[in-house]
Amino acid sequence: MDIRLDIYSPVQELSDSLFEDKGVRVFIKRDDMIHPVISGNKWRKLKYVLQQARIEGKTHLVTFGGAFSNHLLATAAAAAKFGFKCTGIVRGEDVQNDTLFMCRLHGMQLIFTDRDSYGDKQALFSKYFGDNAEAFFIDEGGASALAAKGCSELVAELTDNYTDIFCACGTGTTAAGIINGIAENGLPAHFQAVPVFKNGGFIRDEIDRYLLLPATYSLHAKYHFGGYAKTTPELTSFIQTFISSTGIIIDPVYTGKMLYAIYQLIKEDRFAAGSKILAIHTGGIWGLLGMKDKFY
Repeated sequence: MDIRLDIYSPVQELSDSLFEDKGVRVFIKRDDMIHPVISGNKWRKLKYVLQQARIEGKTHLVTFGGAFSNHLLATAAAAAKFGFKCTGIVRGEDVQNDTLFMCRLHGMQLIFTDRDSYGDKQALFSKYFGDNAEAFFIDEGGASALAAKGCSELVAELTDNYTDIFCACGTGTTAAGIINGIAENGLPAHFQAVPVFKNGGFIRDEIDRYLLLPATYSLHAKYHFGGYAKTTPELTSFIQTFISSTGIIIDPVYTGKMLYAIYQLIKEDRFAAGSKILAIHTGGIWGLLGMKDKFY
């Protein structure tokens, strides 16, 4: 079975009086529409990783994540679609939630581990699967050079030029891939990264490790809203307003923070009139399942 999905990721222009007042145009690339579950950068990061597993004759995917990990869910769905067995090693105590229900529904077996042990993923893989020749290691979030390669292909799909391209950052892999794609395709766009972790300046090292060539890009590290998977009433209010006015679902962990940053930077006149800004919707909308209580 081929490891492929037909890519449907249109670019839509967003309308807002703020943009008109400031003389800028804002667009969003709808990677969330690639697949209902294996969406956004999740598919792009998994594509070549799964191809490599198939080349090596591996049949059992083993990966890692927290209890609300979109990566775990996407990997479970991809394993089911492409005929792999799959195990997720989950950080923290044994819990039940909507995300893990969906993982199990797709056939993923779950192993829960304490947070200290989780810090050494290679050791965990060796502990449970060291003698299993069919097992294939996939790092947390899918982070790898192969994942960056998959993400770089996003840029070749663009049919227009933009002054700025924004993306939320967790592992830095998607950002590195897009930066590589900008260079490979000779685009004039400036890349703007929005880390979703508190004290997210460290993400620069993570991005740089997967760059094919040195590159200049910007980090906006103050839009973390308390840290990874943290939120505030200000962010949830923004997300509710955005969804109800556009019909585009976004999550509080990644895309919501990135879009909030774009709106705020436009308010602060950080872009010249005539700028064309592209926001990358990296999927992950299932992250809403773990934060429903923050919206009511």
